[in-house]
Order: sequence, then structure tokens, then C-alpha cells
Amino acid sequence: MNQLINTNKQINKSTNFRKFDIHDRIFNFVVNVLKLIRTIPKSIENQIIVNQIIRSATSIGANDQEADGVSTKKDFIHCFTVVRKELKETRYWLRIISAINEKVSLQMHELLQENKELIYIVSSIIKNSFKKHQIG
Repeated sequence: MNQLINTNKQINKSTNFRKFDIHDRIFNFVVNVLKLIRTIPKSIENQIIVNQIIRSATSIGANDQEADGVSTKKDFIHCFTVVRKELKETRYWLRIISAINEKVSLQMHELLQENKELIYIVSSIIKNSFKKHQIG
């Protein structure tokens, strides 16, 4: 899947730590999902699932951007909770489309791995934000 965008992991030369921007990773994930679904064969069942993938994947990015502009911690937590929910829904639909379209199952593995990592990261952001919200 060499056409996928892979700008989410950069090396900070002075510290050798992997650095990422969650907004960039989410954006790249959404773009990569949209690119992959273009390769899905047209059939009635595929189109129904593809439409669901488009809705849930684009909602991930929209809610991430909304979270970036909110004025309260409560709104921030809410937006990222929606991001996590949409990531999980997208994962479900990607797994379905992969299971019924063997040609894309290998390509889907990379997307599903990034999806899993994003769920963990977003869950951590929610958890840490909630703790800070309780303290402050």
C-alpha cells in the first residue's frame, strides 16, 4: 500500500523519540481509508458498507478538528469520546469489507493497525483529560 500517507511518525533527532501529531495521524488515517475504499469492487453490499465507512471515517476527522477548537475541557472530552466511538465503528466496517473482499484484506491490515493505535491514543487522551478536568 505504497500510496498511503505515512507522515505520522517522525524522529526527533536530538532525543531519538518518535514524535507524532494526533491531528495529522487522524487526517492521514481518514485519507488512507478513503483511498482504499476507491479500490473496493462495486456491488450492492459493498456500496452499503462503503457508505457507512465514509460516514464514520470522515466523522473521526471532523470531531477531532472540533475538539481542537473547543473552549472547555468538558467539550474537549466529549469530542474525543465521539472520535473514539467513530474509530471503533470504522474498525467494524473495515473488518467487514475486508472479510468479504479478499483482494483488499492485506492492504486493510495496515489501516486496521493504525486504527487500533489511534483508539489507544485517543482513549489515553480522554483518560488524561478527564483526570485533569477532575483536578482542575
